[in-house]
Amino acid sequence: MGEAGYEAIHIDEIPELTYDGQAEGTEWRPLRIHFGISSFGTNAFGARGANEPVIVEHNETDESGTSHEELYYVARGHASFTIGGEEVDAPAGTFVYVPDPDVIRSAVSREPKTMVLCFGGTPGEAFEVSPWEQKYDPSTAH
Repeated sequence: MGEAGYEAIHIDEIPELTYDGQAEGTEWRPLRIHFGISSFGTNAFGARGANEPVIVEHNETDESGTSHEELYYVARGHASFTIGGEEVDAPAGTFVYVPDPDVIRSAVSREPKTMVLCFGGTPGEAFEVSPWEQKYDPSTAH
């Protein structure tokens, strides 16, 4: 972080990490880990080519008690989300809000270099790093 108390960086300069179950052609740029954010969850997911997974199919509830609502923002390219079985067209500049953590969601790229930002947390609770992400964050490693 700079002397003035901020950091400015282009998304392509944030180092990629790989995660368990990551699809071929998908990229993960862990924004929260990179910046050391502790008040909310945020990540960037991308696809190198067209018709590749950007957001793998999942919901936001698990055995650990995680129950996040999520806001997605298509920062670059064009994505197609599937939310609870319904297709949502999402060109660059589109927000997709999924308040129900039980709903199954995913997204695929419709253009190369599509990038989707994701923000999440549990309503009414202080943010805690999810067990999924703890495996990749050196500051929370046990």
